[in-house]
Amino acid sequence: MFKSWWDAAMLAAEAQHVMWLRLTRLAAGGSKASAEARRMVSEKVFVAAQAGVGAMLGDSSRRVVKRYRSRVRANRRRLSK
Repeated sequence: MFKSWWDAAMLAAEAQHVMWLRLTRLAAGGSKASAEARRMVSEKVFVAAQAGVGAMLGDSSRRVVKRYRSRVRANRRRLSK
């Protein structure tokens, strides 16, 4: 049970970092900001749809959080370059 709470807490912390990185990129403006805004919206729709389908098919909450965390970590790596 602790592992599920830890995963959720880490998702929240990692998501905050990605939001900061994205806001920095958006504030800079230009073509990179525009591309990031489009990517952010399409990515959120895609991952939310995956989570919805997973929930309908019986995925555990831990699996849903794991799916979100993997996407958040990928964004953190990409945006930190």
